[in-house]
Amino acid sequence: MSALEQTIEDDSGQIQNNEDNDQYLTFLMNGEEYGVDILSVQEIRSWEKVTTIPNVPRYVKGVINLRGTIVPIIDLRTRFNMEHAEYSRITVVIVLKVKTSKGERVTGIVVDAVSDVYSMSSDQMRSPPDVSSHVNTEFIKGLISVKDKMIILLNLEKLLEIEDLPNLNA
Repeated sequence: MSALEQTIEDDSGQIQNNEDNDQYLTFLMNGEEYGVDILSVQEIRSWEKVTTIPNVPRYVKGVINLRGTIVPIIDLRTRFNMEHAEYSRITVVIVLKVKTSKGERVTGIVVDAVSDVYSMSSDQMRSPPDVSSHVNTEFIKGLISVKDKMIILLNLEKLLEIEDLPNLNA
């Protein structure tokens, strides 16, 4: 197990068998911890200037050229209607490769900082609460509790379906 990787205990305090667990890379945004399936993570990069594209949604910061692949960069704070934060030396871009309804897509997400890697079994994941019919939870795959904190696992297929942006990888 790597220095970052941690195993989550089940409700009885027993550590789950790592062989049957999924791993999630977690990151911080606005003081909350979010997670993505580690198998979707292509790489983690420091923030760099992007080339802006006109007439795209506000949360699309622009694109970068990643070894010949044009990769759109999404600011998750803007996508989730959070307060803007200035990019700093710990701001990172997590480059993800995900299959969506429109095919495979490589996209970068700007987050405040990378946090950890956790292993967990699918029975530890809880559904998002039904807060209101006006609250859109389609980006949330589920919630997990780790010690004294809650981690929001993201549904990358829904998150990265950007209707107004053509698949630049095609």
